[in-house]
Amino acid sequence: MLWQPSLPDVYLTMSSDELGSAIEDRRRRLGDRLVILGHHYQQDEVVRHADFTGDSLKLSQLAADVAAERDVAYVVFCGVHFMAETADMLTPESVKVILPDLSAGCSMADMAAYDETVAAWEMIHRVLDVAGWEGRVIPITYVNSSAAIKAFVGEHGGACCTSSNADRVFEWAMQGGTTPRAPGEQIKILFLPDQHLGRNTASKYGIDVAEASCVYDPKAAARGEGIGGSTPEQIIGSDVILWAGHCSVHKLFRPEHCDEIRAADADLPEGRRPTKIIVHPECAKEVVDKADLSGSTEFIIRAIRDSQPGDRWAVGTEVHLVDRLAAEMAPRGVEVRMLSRCQCLCTTMYRIDEPHLLWVLDGLCGVGPEGDTAPVREHNVIRVHPEIRKPALLAVDRMLELVSQPAAG
Repeated sequence: MLWQPSLPDVYLTMSSDELGSAIEDRRRRLGDRLVILGHHYQQDEVVRHADFTGDSLKLSQLAADVAAERDVAYVVFCGVHFMAETADMLTPESVKVILPDLSAGCSMADMAAYDETVAAWEMIHRVLDVAGWEGRVIPITYVNSSAAIKAFVGEHGGACCTSSNADRVFEWAMQGGTTPRAPGEQIKILFLPDQHLGRNTASKYGIDVAEASCVYDPKAAARGEGIGGSTPEQIIGSDVILWAGHCSVHKLFRPEHCDEIRAADADLPEGRRPTKIIVHPECAKEVVDKADLSGSTEFIIRAIRDSQPGDRWAVGTEVHLVDRLAAEMAPRGVEVRMLSRCQCLCTTMYRIDEPHLLWVLDGLCGVGPEGDTAPVREHNVIRVHPEIRKPALLAVDRMLELVSQPAAG
């Protein structure tokens, strides 16, 4: 996590109305030179100021599209650090991407460090070489990862994926990735950093994940426990090696939450529809297996918006998005609730708030904390180093090229 300096007290004492009014004033001053992006998991007070809302990759692509159409100078990304990195890589060099609070990181992305990944790669290959294994290991990284991890994957013939295209990228890798799989050639996938998305994707592909997958835990490796906590035999016998990472939000959903929904529906009055359970594939496989549907954030939104009056949903994803969908669908007679009654909140995303948003906009407009004139300051500009940017973009571009092609079959 990066260090974020404390804001001047005046930003912390302003009311939401005052903050909102000041933010809109700064937006008008900056005009077309500014684009504000708001992730789906953001709180409503921030989302109301966004030009675009969406998931992380969609927002970065939108920023790139807008920058190609007009003279954009600044993209303020109300998300987390890895999202701002991706936006910086996809937008022109002239565009500066700003993260309102540098401490808005992603615990999942932080679970896969570059040095740990290099060590894992070398350890896995040593085991396979000693065993006389002949084949290739192809890395896939979820877009929820640092630019450094994306660069590692790009340099080693792999690709990024999102929760909406993980199936397609996984199939591409199993077929050989950048070099078509030769007859009889063995392929293994190293899936970073979310073990749950990797496990769910592998299972959907048809792999028996109970027998043909294992987990590499860098903490176990640091303690000298096997090959990241797995045995050499497990590494050799696995089609998929899953990094021991997870989403701190989606891990809170448990199979028993699904069971509670089913039990509550057991005695429904006549004419009332049973609750459909829909979850994100970052949830544990045990939860996904019990759900009616699983898919990306955009998939969840589309499914619920396509509902008919009387439909009822229990949703396993971040609370701000679920609350917005519940408010949107209630007038149509569609009931939307959280799968769990716990506060499943993305705490790092929550660090982005109106005070920090106003602070960065004041800097761009040359406005001081008291509304006085001040030097223009570009706070919290996120830049991906050119040596990382090039191979990281390889991983991203392979994914984008792949998903732009018609699906086979």
